Amino acid sequence: MNRILLIDDDIGLSDLLSQLLELEGFALTQAYDGEQGLLMAQQQDFDLILLDVMLPKLNGFEVLRALRQRKQTPVLMLTARGEEIDRVVGLEIGADDYLPKPFNDRELVARIRAILRRAQTTQQDNQANEMMLFGDLRLDPSRQETYCNEQLIILTGTEFLLLFNLLEKSGELVTKESLSENVLGKKLMPFDRSLDMHLSNLRKKLPERQDGRPRVKTLRGKGYIWIP
Repeated sequence: MNRILLIDDDIGLSDLLSQLLELEGFALTQAYDGEQGLLMAQQQDFDLILLDVMLPKLNGFEVLRALRQRKQTPVLMLTARGEEIDRVVGLEIGADDYLPKPFNDRELVARIRAILRRAQTTQQDNQANEMMLFGDLRLDPSRQETYCNEQLIILTGTEFLLLFNLLEKSGELVTKESLSENVLGKKLMPFDRSLDMHLSNLRKKLPERQDGRPRVKTLRGKGYIWIP
Protein backbone atom coordinates (compact mmCIF):
# COMPACT_ATOMS: atom_id res chain seq x y z
CA MET A 1 0.00 0.00 0.00
CA ASN A 2 1.46 3.35 -1.09
CA ARG A 3 1.81 5.96 1.65
CA ILE A 4 0.74 9.50 0.79
CA LEU A 5 1.17 12.65 2.87
CA LEU A 6 -1.43 15.37 2.24
CA ILE A 7 -0.44 18.85 3.46
CA ASP A 8 -3.47 21.15 3.17
CA ASP A 9 -5.09 23.51 5.69
CA ASP A 10 -8.58 22.99 4.20
CA ILE A 11 -9.85 20.41 6.70
CA GLY A 12 -13.06 19.72 4.77
CA LEU A 13 -11.22 19.08 1.51
CA SER A 14 -8.58 17.00 3.30
CA ASP A 15 -11.23 14.76 4.85
CA LEU A 16 -12.91 14.26 1.46
CA LEU A 17 -9.58 13.44 -0.19
CA SER A 18 -8.75 11.08 2.64
CA GLN A 19 -11.93 9.11 2.00
CA LEU A 20 -11.36 9.11 -1.76
CA LEU A 21 -7.73 8.00 -1.62
CA GLU A 22 -8.32 5.34 1.01
CA LEU A 23 -11.05 3.88 -1.22
CA GLU A 24 -8.46 3.83 -4.01
CA GLY A 25 -6.14 1.75 -1.81
CA PHE A 26 -3.74 4.44 -0.54
CA ALA A 27 -2.69 5.00 3.06
CA LEU A 28 -3.15 8.72 3.71
CA THR A 29 -1.54 10.84 6.42
CA GLN A 30 -2.73 14.43 6.90
CA ALA A 31 -1.03 17.64 8.01
CA TYR A 32 -2.79 21.00 8.25
CA ASP A 33 0.07 23.50 8.21
CA GLY A 34 3.50 23.84 6.63
CA GLU A 35 5.56 23.28 9.77
CA GLN A 36 3.74 20.10 10.72
CA GLY A 37 3.84 18.81 7.15
CA LEU A 38 7.57 19.46 6.74
CA LEU A 39 8.38 17.74 10.01
CA MET A 40 6.36 14.66 9.05
CA ALA A 41 7.86 14.59 5.55
CA GLN A 42 11.39 14.73 6.95
CA GLN A 43 10.91 12.20 9.74
CA GLN A 44 8.85 9.60 7.86
CA ASP A 45 9.08 7.89 4.47
CA PHE A 46 6.23 8.53 2.06
CA ASP A 47 5.79 7.44 -1.55
CA LEU A 48 4.22 10.77 -2.54
CA ILE A 49 3.42 14.16 -1.02
CA LEU A 50 0.38 16.23 -2.02
CA LEU A 51 1.36 19.79 -1.15
CA ASP A 52 -0.91 22.84 -1.17
CA VAL A 53 0.70 26.20 -1.92
CA MET A 54 -1.29 28.38 0.48
CA LEU A 55 -0.49 27.09 3.98
CA PRO A 56 -0.16 28.67 7.43
CA LYS A 57 3.21 28.89 9.24
CA LEU A 58 5.19 27.78 6.17
CA ASN A 59 3.79 28.04 2.65
CA GLY A 60 4.10 25.22 0.15
CA PHE A 61 7.16 26.72 -1.54
CA GLU A 62 9.00 27.00 1.77
CA VAL A 63 8.09 23.42 2.65
CA LEU A 64 9.28 22.11 -0.72
CA ARG A 65 12.51 24.11 -0.64
CA ALA A 66 13.39 22.78 2.82
CA LEU A 67 12.36 19.23 1.93
CA ARG A 68 14.54 19.13 -1.18
CA GLN A 69 17.62 19.78 0.94
CA ARG A 70 17.21 16.34 2.52
CA LYS A 71 14.77 14.22 0.50
CA GLN A 72 13.68 13.62 -3.08
CA THR A 73 10.20 12.26 -2.31
CA PRO A 74 7.90 12.90 -5.32
CA VAL A 75 5.74 16.01 -4.78
CA LEU A 76 2.49 16.91 -6.53
CA MET A 77 1.66 20.55 -5.82
CA LEU A 78 -1.92 21.79 -5.56
CA THR A 79 -2.19 25.33 -6.92
CA ALA A 80 -4.94 27.92 -7.32
CA ARG A 81 -6.51 27.88 -10.78
CA GLY A 82 -5.04 30.57 -13.02
CA GLU A 83 -1.99 31.12 -10.83
CA GLU A 84 0.60 30.06 -13.39
CA ILE A 85 3.39 31.70 -11.43
CA ASP A 86 2.73 29.26 -8.57
CA ARG A 87 3.18 26.33 -10.93
CA VAL A 88 6.37 27.73 -12.43
CA VAL A 89 7.90 28.46 -9.03
CA GLY A 90 6.89 25.02 -7.73
CA LEU A 91 8.56 23.27 -10.64
CA GLU A 92 11.65 25.46 -10.33
CA ILE A 93 12.25 24.39 -6.73
CA GLY A 94 11.66 20.71 -7.28
CA ALA A 95 7.98 19.75 -7.61
CA ASP A 96 7.36 16.76 -9.87
CA ASP A 97 3.99 17.95 -11.14
CA TYR A 98 1.16 20.33 -10.29
CA LEU A 99 -2.64 20.22 -10.33
CA PRO A 100 -4.80 23.37 -10.31
CA LYS A 101 -7.69 23.67 -7.85
CA PRO A 102 -10.52 22.87 -8.12
CA PHE A 103 -9.65 19.52 -9.67
CA ASN A 104 -11.53 16.43 -10.75
CA ASP A 105 -11.19 13.45 -8.41
CA ARG A 106 -10.39 11.11 -11.30
CA GLU A 107 -7.66 13.40 -12.57
CA LEU A 108 -6.06 13.59 -9.14
CA VAL A 109 -6.01 9.81 -8.80
CA ALA A 110 -4.65 9.45 -12.35
CA ARG A 111 -1.83 11.94 -11.64
CA ILE A 112 -0.97 10.17 -8.39
CA ARG A 113 -0.84 6.75 -10.05
CA ALA A 114 1.27 8.12 -12.93
CA ILE A 115 3.87 9.57 -10.53
CA LEU A 116 3.97 6.43 -8.40
CA ARG A 117 4.19 4.18 -11.46
CA ARG A 118 7.03 6.28 -12.86
CA ALA A 119 8.91 6.17 -9.58
CA GLN A 120 8.49 2.40 -9.28
CA THR A 121 9.52 1.77 -12.89
CA THR A 122 12.56 4.01 -12.48
CA GLN A 123 13.62 2.15 -9.35
CA GLN A 124 13.27 -1.23 -11.06
CA ASP A 125 15.14 -0.06 -14.15
CA ASN A 126 17.85 1.50 -12.01
CA GLN A 127 18.43 -1.72 -10.11
CA ALA A 128 19.03 -3.53 -13.41
CA ASN A 129 21.57 -1.00 -14.64
CA GLU A 130 25.23 -0.62 -13.76
CA MET A 131 27.27 2.58 -13.63
CA MET A 132 26.99 4.55 -16.87
CA LEU A 133 29.58 6.96 -18.31
CA PHE A 134 28.74 9.80 -20.72
CA GLY A 135 31.75 12.05 -21.24
CA ASP A 136 32.33 13.96 -18.00
CA LEU A 137 29.10 12.60 -16.50
CA ARG A 138 28.74 9.42 -14.50
CA LEU A 139 25.32 8.05 -13.60
CA ASP A 140 24.69 5.52 -10.86
CA PRO A 141 21.16 4.28 -11.63
CA SER A 142 20.99 1.98 -8.61
CA ARG A 143 21.39 4.99 -6.28
CA GLN A 144 19.90 7.50 -8.74
CA GLU A 145 23.01 9.65 -8.40
CA THR A 146 24.77 11.83 -10.97
CA TYR A 147 28.40 12.93 -10.88
CA CYS A 148 30.23 15.44 -13.05
CA ASN A 149 34.02 15.14 -12.84
CA GLU A 150 33.42 13.06 -9.68
CA GLN A 151 31.40 15.86 -8.02
CA LEU A 152 27.92 14.80 -6.90
CA ILE A 153 25.06 16.73 -8.50
CA ILE A 154 21.83 16.74 -6.51
CA LEU A 155 18.93 15.99 -8.86
CA THR A 156 15.28 15.27 -8.18
CA GLY A 157 13.91 11.93 -9.36
CA THR A 158 12.24 13.64 -12.32
CA GLU A 159 15.43 15.46 -13.31
CA PHE A 160 17.45 12.25 -13.10
CA LEU A 161 14.94 10.41 -15.30
CA LEU A 162 14.94 13.28 -17.80
CA LEU A 163 18.74 13.24 -17.96
CA PHE A 164 18.75 9.46 -18.34
CA ASN A 165 16.27 9.59 -21.24
CA LEU A 166 18.29 12.27 -23.06
CA LEU A 167 21.59 10.43 -22.57
CA GLU A 168 20.14 7.14 -23.81
CA LYS A 169 19.40 8.89 -27.13
CA SER A 170 22.59 10.94 -27.19
CA GLY A 171 22.95 12.73 -30.52
CA GLU A 172 19.35 11.99 -31.51
CA LEU A 173 16.20 14.11 -31.41
CA VAL A 174 14.03 13.20 -28.45
CA THR A 175 10.53 14.61 -28.92
CA LYS A 176 8.75 16.52 -26.18
CA GLU A 177 5.83 14.12 -26.55
CA SER A 178 7.96 11.06 -25.76
CA LEU A 179 9.72 12.80 -22.88
CA SER A 180 6.44 13.90 -21.37
CA GLU A 181 5.11 10.34 -21.43
CA ASN A 182 8.35 8.62 -20.36
CA VAL A 183 9.47 11.15 -17.76
CA LEU A 184 6.29 12.81 -16.48
CA GLY A 185 3.93 9.92 -17.12
CA LYS A 186 1.37 12.02 -18.99
CA LYS A 187 0.59 13.15 -22.51
CA LEU A 188 1.95 16.51 -23.57
CA MET A 189 -0.78 19.16 -23.37
CA PRO A 190 -0.83 22.61 -24.96
CA PHE A 191 0.62 25.34 -22.72
CA ASP A 192 1.93 22.80 -20.19
CA ARG A 193 5.40 24.04 -19.22
CA SER A 194 6.27 21.24 -16.81
CA LEU A 195 8.80 19.57 -19.10
CA ASP A 196 10.43 22.88 -20.04
CA MET A 197 10.83 23.80 -16.37
CA HIS A 198 12.36 20.45 -15.43
CA LEU A 199 14.85 20.77 -18.31
CA SER A 200 15.65 24.35 -17.28
CA ASN A 201 16.37 23.15 -13.74
CA LEU A 202 18.56 20.34 -15.09
CA ARG A 203 20.55 22.74 -17.26
CA LYS A 204 21.20 25.02 -14.29
CA LYS A 205 22.49 22.14 -12.16
CA LEU A 206 24.84 20.62 -14.75
CA PRO A 207 28.25 22.37 -14.86
CA GLU A 208 29.43 23.85 -18.15
CA ARG A 209 31.58 21.68 -20.36
CA GLN A 210 35.26 22.52 -20.48
CA ASP A 211 35.04 23.18 -24.23
CA GLY A 212 32.11 25.56 -23.74
CA ARG A 213 29.67 23.56 -25.89
CA PRO A 214 26.05 23.33 -24.70
CA ARG A 215 24.93 19.97 -23.35
CA VAL A 216 21.40 20.12 -24.76
CA LYS A 217 20.16 21.66 -27.98
CA THR A 218 16.52 22.74 -28.20
CA LEU A 219 14.65 22.34 -31.47
CA ARG A 220 11.69 24.64 -30.96
CA GLY A 221 8.37 22.86 -31.30
CA LYS A 222 10.06 19.47 -31.74
CA GLY A 223 12.20 18.43 -28.82
CA TYR A 224 15.76 18.20 -27.59
CA ILE A 225 19.11 16.71 -28.59
CA TRP A 226 21.81 15.77 -26.11
CA ILE A 227 25.06 16.85 -27.77
CA PRO A 228 27.68 14.07 -27.37
